[in-house]
Amino acid sequence: MKKTVAILLVLALVCTGIFAQGSSESSSTVKIGALIRNLNEQFVKDYADNLRKLAADQGVELNLQDAQGDVARQLDQLNTLITQGYKYFVIIPQDTSATEQMAQQIKAAGGGAAFSNIQPSVDALKVGKNFYLASSPELVAGQYQAQIVDEYFTKYPEKAPGKVLNILYLEGQLGHPAQISREAGFIDTLKSLGYTVNFIAKDTADWSPDKAQEKMDTWLAAHQGKFNLVVAQNDGMALGAVESLITNGLVDNDPSDGTILSYPVIGIDATADALNSMDQNKLYATVLQDSVGQSSTAFELAYAMATKGTATGMTAWGIAPAKTVISEAPANDPAVIGQCYLVPFKPVTKENYKELM
Repeated sequence: MKKTVAILLVLALVCTGIFAQGSSESSSTVKIGALIRNLNEQFVKDYADNLRKLAADQGVELNLQDAQGDVARQLDQLNTLITQGYKYFVIIPQDTSATEQMAQQIKAAGGGAAFSNIQPSVDALKVGKNFYLASSPELVAGQYQAQIVDEYFTKYPEKAPGKVLNILYLEGQLGHPAQISREAGFIDTLKSLGYTVNFIAKDTADWSPDKAQEKMDTWLAAHQGKFNLVVAQNDGMALGAVESLITNGLVDNDPSDGTILSYPVIGIDATADALNSMDQNKLYATVLQDSVGQSSTAFELAYAMATKGTATGMTAWGIAPAKTVISEAPANDPAVIGQCYLVPFKPVTKENYKELM
């Protein structure tokens, strides 16, 4: 009898150890929430796909939510994930104005977040040291577009007599941080290079290829022969403009200047479709907004917070926290500059586009 009791005690202890180990393994699983503003855009899709890959590689339980362009939906998704035990987040916010509220809710849950693509407000980062920017300064994207324009018309000055640019300009969502800063960087840089900048037509196409093509069709009917350049604030709209030019017969079939179109078209993002268009001598140039770089930086920050409690001062995706303020919020405030990880843009032209394909 004593022998039987001893055996039962041993079995009980073994089972207790097994259950404890299982509980420990379960509790050690890293959980990260991803709040994504809208998966309809190619850049954002690529960003989300890389997040999923990073999470799978690290064994992270990633819960990725698509807000479908709705601020209220995104706030509801945040609330739901917090109630499900998620404390650390990667966020592409729908609107900068909601980021402070999001940060306050996450802080109350004892967590932190890395914001990307759409900048958080300065006040959102001031909520606590566990809130970060992992994005690219939008002003720089516009500056690179201007540099590409300058290189083109320096080679072909007869296409812009007197350095006068007559532009069809496709904007993203009006009031969007990227729409504002990309335009400012573009205009200011061109003027500093001695160009006269005339917008023959300028309007939003909400980042959409279809809306851009429709708008370009209307503009071409009204302004044909009055412009010498087409610029779009993302590749989707740029490709819509390319299709409009082709459909309307504005093709010279001479790729010697880098495009078979009658006028150069320049975008931003360096999506796969954009690079393919460049390879076909349609789209003239673009600017790399690095979806892998932004998502990897944000993920590494969130993972460090989830596993170590903080990411303060760390290097993420090879990028150290910024030290020098810039003109674009939130990295324009010395109080939060150390929470800003600035992923660089890169101009993409005929000289280097194949490196990205």
